[in-house]
Amino acid sequence: QLSLFRLTVKTPFRTSHSSVDSKEMKKFQLLAHKWWDEEGEYSALHSMNDIRVPFIRDTLLSMGSNYHMGNPLSGVKILDVGCGGGLLSEPLGRLGASVTGIDPLEDNIRTADRHKSFDPVLAKRIQYKSSSLEEIVEESVETFDVIVASEVVEHVADLEMFIRCCSQVLKPEGSLFITTINRTQLSYALGIVVAEKIMGIVPEGTHEWEKFVPPEELEHLLESNGFSVKTMKGMLYNPLSSSWSWVESMSLNYAVHAVKSGAQGQSGPTDAPSETDIQQRSATAG
Repeated sequence: QLSLFRLTVKTPFRTSHSSVDSKEMKKFQLLAHKWWDEEGEYSALHSMNDIRVPFIRDTLLSMGSNYHMGNPLSGVKILDVGCGGGLLSEPLGRLGASVTGIDPLEDNIRTADRHKSFDPVLAKRIQYKSSSLEEIVEESVETFDVIVASEVVEHVADLEMFIRCCSQVLKPEGSLFITTINRTQLSYALGIVVAEKIMGIVPEGTHEWEKFVPPEELEHLLESNGFSVKTMKGMLYNPLSSSWSWVESMSLNYAVHAVKSGAQGQSGPTDAPSETDIQQRSATAG
């Protein structure tokens, strides 16, 4: 969630551009104490839970046979990458999952830790770490059943490396959930000009349009790193009702569910929509 990742992966991935602009880090640091203000800067993320949590829950339930009444995600190990103040980690924990939330900003982790401490059940199910993704790679190869990166990939320094790191820590046939923003003229007009500069739905300067990720680009990165894309669908925020809904168009926000290949090799072309399919969908969305 609106978080920034310092990607300095050691072996086997080496890179010279290892960190995000420190000015951006400071920007998010200034808001670290406001995560749980439902009327504040992160109000759109609070209401996004109304659709992203059921999307994650129902997708995982449709893939497995074990269902625990009251705790449908019991036994599922989830990594929430860029967890911020824990806005998504907590509802996933309430569904029974064992959640590890990581974020490079210590102030975010302090806020998340403080908030979960009010609920003894969550305090046991959720573990937060002030950590970069590559540190998780080093200690947690093929550890997690699920990775969630919600409103994160548009902030990372190196998206391909980020996806490779996700693959490293995910178990074979594990699920990766991403929500992000498409790079279109519409997303610039509404996501930057209207949302940030006019209506103040998110703080000004939160996003850089150049870092928004088109669906076809994200799908290509996922498939080239051993993932099979199962679902891609559009999301739309209504600022008047402060609510999110699923829509056909992916020209603004969209969600992705991808599954890591169970074998050593790459996923086959039959596992996911073809390049033509995704281009047609993207053209329609535009």
